[in-house]
Amino acid sequence: MGTPTQTMSLQTAPAQVAAASAPAVQRTIHTAQLVAAMLKSSSHVSDLIFSPGRAPQIEVSGQLTELKFKGLECLSSQDTLSIAKDLMGKNETPIRKLDQDGSADLSYGISGVARFRVNIFKQRGSCAIVMRVVPDKIPGFEELNLPEALREIVDLRNGIVLVTGPTGSGKSSTLAAILDKMNEEKAYHILTIEDPIEFLHRHKKATIHQRELHSDTPTFALALRAALRQAPKVILVGEMRDRETIDIALEASETGHLVMSTLHTIDASKTVERIVGVFPMADQQAIRTRLSKAFRYIVSQRLLPKKDGKGRIAAVEILKSTMRTREYVEKGETEGKSLLDAMRDGSTEGMRHFDGEIDRLIRAGVVDFETGISYSTNAGTLRLEMADFLDERPNRPAPNQPAAQDSNRTTEIEIER
Repeated sequence: MGTPTQTMSLQTAPAQVAAASAPAVQRTIHTAQLVAAMLKSSSHVSDLIFSPGRAPQIEVSGQLTELKFKGLECLSSQDTLSIAKDLMGKNETPIRKLDQDGSADLSYGISGVARFRVNIFKQRGSCAIVMRVVPDKIPGFEELNLPEALREIVDLRNGIVLVTGPTGSGKSSTLAAILDKMNEEKAYHILTIEDPIEFLHRHKKATIHQRELHSDTPTFALALRAALRQAPKVILVGEMRDRETIDIALEASETGHLVMSTLHTIDASKTVERIVGVFPMADQQAIRTRLSKAFRYIVSQRLLPKKDGKGRIAAVEILKSTMRTREYVEKGETEGKSLLDAMRDGSTEGMRHFDGEIDRLIRAGVVDFETGISYSTNAGTLRLEMADFLDERPNRPAPNQPAAQDSNRTTEIEIER
């Protein structure tokens, strides 16, 4: 089943139209103009995708839509290569990485339009491109609907705070909101190490330095080790990717720094196991002990489609450092002594667990029941816990579908052949 499509008009010269049946000629694509037109096609665009054999695509609320601009109904491998070259410009690092490693990360911005986190990668001998939209404005707690408990992170003086979740679950936005709040309230030196830099933080009460992988530093580990000599109070590491980075992050937290970072894990328990699992078996107990003392919060996120079809909402799980949770991290989880049990019992301390949050969103009418169940950690248990809701709810019509795009709306953009 194909993705939805939206046809958009495109101004073309008569000679170009007449030559439509002729053999394909290399065309010049104005990348910035095309990207700007794609962003205007819909509100809340999260990603732009350029793939050979497809029209340019946007992702809105987790669903892909093709934008069939006239004259650009199907991208060729030459088209995507041309767009890739425009995005990389004269930046030698992504050019080299694409050639050597088959993929490259970079940031890209259009003044007055938007900034993007870009990944260019090779597939089937051609280039494909995914551009994640980075909002110009740093989102606030209210805008992201973040739990009030996360405001306590702003006052932390040391330790590790991890924000986890699958790709596209809003981890970067959550960290940016916390960092911006800290920037407004604390006279700190804050250092970020990112790949690439996403949200641009300006100096407020704090002084913020942002370092980008490859252009400012070759690796996270090297930048993190150097950070220990740069006198920051807070260090944000874009992602804890390897053993060396995790080890130095633990060291930084143990020497009085607050370290914030992300991991691609689905919940708190998996986060602990991922961190411990990257070390040799002989070192794992020592790492458990260090992590139990160092961690302050493990925040996990999942984005659920709203019942009314208007965007998505985050379900947030919060594991907080307490005597009980530190013990479970250090000694490992057993029957009746799991981090999930601790989160279920820790609501008065600001802790939350996914299924409890999904239960709340369903009962509030924000998320459809079946949708919520599909995103839950333990679907069977959640169904049992919501038996009263299922018995009481009247026969309701199916949730509203997202409003259809206006097929008559056009976007004019010149593509030179």
